[in-house]
Amino acid sequence: MSLEPAPRLDIAARAAALAAQHGSPRAAALALLREIQQAEHFVSDARLAEAATHLGLPPDALDSLASFYSHLFRRPVGRRLILLCDGASCWLAGASAVAAALEARLGLPAGETAPDQSVTWLQSACIGGCDRAPAALVGRNRRLVGPLAPDQLDPLFEGPA
Repeated sequence: MSLEPAPRLDIAARAAALAAQHGSPRAAALALLREIQQAEHFVSDARLAEAATHLGLPPDALDSLASFYSHLFRRPVGRRLILLCDGASCWLAGASAVAAALEARLGLPAGETAPDQSVTWLQSACIGGCDRAPAALVGRNRRLVGPLAPDQLDPLFEGPA
């Protein structure tokens, strides 16, 4: 594992490349926001403004786009990210009890990050794991974990963050 910091995403170059690939700057906006998040783990105000400049779009338009998608984060998230599904199948299978147990275990309500930045957990719309309900996506690579139970939360904390 390298201790070197990851190279900073060149937003100007990526905006130009994605606009060419997608046919227009507006069509490239979501892809660019996703690349920023992939590189930096969230989309800061400064990087959003930089992206807007290079796409020739108003910052408010990009902020609206980023705010619409629940898996684009506009503030820093913890090293371990847990997206607990609260879709219909998971809810029927006991996701509410899992959420209460997770909140108790972490001492954090949904949507919060631990003070040491170790974990963030969020409730999420359907994640497509209905056959493993209640389920969660864990880590930056969104590993599907489930079925979960209030007394069986350890799988959320195993494996890569």
